Amino acid sequence: MSPPNDPPSVLRQTLLTACLALTFGFLGAAAWSYSGLADNRTRSFLMGNPDILPQMAQAYEEQEAAKRLAQMGGQVFEPFPGVILGNPNGKKVLVEFTDYNCPYCEASLKDVNRLIAEDPELKVVIREWPIFEGSDVASRMALAAGLQGKYRAFHDAMFATKDVMAAARAAGLDMARAEADAASDAVSTEIARNLDHARALGFTGTPAWIAGQKPFGGAVGYDKLKAALDEAGKPV
Repeated sequence: MSPPNDPPSVLRQTLLTACLALTFGFLGAAAWSYSGLADNRTRSFLMGNPDILPQMAQAYEEQEAAKRLAQMGGQVFEPFPGVILGNPNGKKVLVEFTDYNCPYCEASLKDVNRLIAEDPELKVVIREWPIFEGSDVASRMALAAGLQGKYRAFHDAMFATKDVMAAARAAGLDMARAEADAASDAVSTEIARNLDHARALGFTGTPAWIAGQKPFGGAVGYDKLKAALDEAGKPV
């Protein structure tokens, strides 16, 4: 996952420390009943399975993000006009926070396209979140393309060419209108809103996702995205 200006290393280290403390705390209490044997087994298990701590930290982060999402209301699911991939009226929703200069977002494009091809009910709401230097211009033009009903064409061309004007021409944009829209208050407000959403959810970089009511970050791949969407579609 590509990081913005404030890296998550301090938060992640804090979470790892907390997870370790909790693990040894709970199991250490039981150790009193087993003359230290359980504590030794726990330590041996963790030393032999160090990957469990990052997994615990990730699960904790996702749990906290889900709590924050529940407090936000539905605005994050409401697309900027035209800025949708897949079925605009689809009943299954995936939200993606993306940046055109993010290699992990580009790598995730094939996963999103596969999900769309497989599920005619999938609506992908794109939240333009320009966190890399130089990305703001591309995000603004993308939103302007949405206002002309040509977001998908620009979106694909931008990832393919990495050139804003070339992507705009490939998408067939009315350039005078697009340049005016890109500089508009509506587009500026949308980008600022997306930043607020990302911060509220605790996202630390792109790509970041919401599937159903489950927020998570990273280039997680097709399988995790599909599993999250399938889980969101199950009856409670």
